[in-house]
Amino acid sequence: MRRKIAFALAGVFLATILAITLMPANAEAGPIKLSYANFPPAPTFPCVQMERWKKEVEARTNGKVLINTFPGGTLLGAKNMMDGVIAGQADIGCLCMAYQPGRFMITNATSLPLGIPNSLVGSLVLWDIYQKYQPKAFAKVKVLTMFTTAPSNIMSKIPIKSLADIKSVNLRASGGAAQILKAWGANPVGMPMPATPEALQKGVVKGLFSSLEVMKDFKFAELCKYITVTDAAVYPFAVVMNMDKWNALPKDIQEVFEDLGTQQSAWTGAYMDRHAKASVAWSKRKQGVKVFRLSKAERAKWNKLLEPITAKWIASASAKGVPAKALVRDIKAFSKMYDGR
Repeated sequence: MRRKIAFALAGVFLATILAITLMPANAEAGPIKLSYANFPPAPTFPCVQMERWKKEVEARTNGKVLINTFPGGTLLGAKNMMDGVIAGQADIGCLCMAYQPGRFMITNATSLPLGIPNSLVGSLVLWDIYQKYQPKAFAKVKVLTMFTTAPSNIMSKIPIKSLADIKSVNLRASGGAAQILKAWGANPVGMPMPATPEALQKGVVKGLFSSLEVMKDFKFAELCKYITVTDAAVYPFAVVMNMDKWNALPKDIQEVFEDLGTQQSAWTGAYMDRHAKASVAWSKRKQGVKVFRLSKAERAKWNKLLEPITAKWIASASAKGVPAKALVRDIKAFSKMYDGR
């Protein structure tokens, strides 16, 4: 009797093991859930691209991946985004590399005044630069995509039409853009974009130097009634993923993420350019904002003052082991290629 019971139990045990072995790997496991942190408010372009990427991933994986998004610094802030993703506080994060210029020297080279004409071109150039140079700054994360803002312009509470007008004016800027303002004679004040509205209200700054979509996204048009078109430097962004989370993804899911790299870069650039133009039109129509365009002679003066910035950066970066001359040459060449010149 005992032998029969033992055989019966053994049969049940083997049947159970066999059932578990033959069970599909994802039969009981639910969808893969990933957190995605972003620092600016939800209506801004970095968060718009985030929501678009989330929808694309969920659609292309047929619901196997679900992305929980956290805009507005609710999970990670602007300056601790990279380290937070490395530490696993968020699975994915969007960061503005201009906030840490020394850390991201290679990709931040795209923020030099090199004539990148728009966000679409800037985004594709940035992505190509990352792919070619593989900066060590990103060695601890998986880079999912990169993109840039549209070129920077001056938004101010006072009219700025000449170099005399901009002299000693406090203007918000970050990263390499601060050097541009300094070259023009302004007083650059560094701060994250979300802190800028309060700084404008309190008079800490008289304006800012950034891409023009913020006139609507951050409602700067309510405070800054003047735009001076300079079409200067772009700001580079990156979307990075925790390396352990990346390595744990199934191969087919990784392929979806890989496929979206260039596509998301191009989509964001095209969206950004459209949105910046719409923002200016809205600001003029709804807020009575005036737009100043420099004369050809005046523009030449402004541009001449920027030439030493790139030369100085090449010397400094080269001393730190960065292939600076080749990098600047590539940025200019890639920009002309994507701009059709």
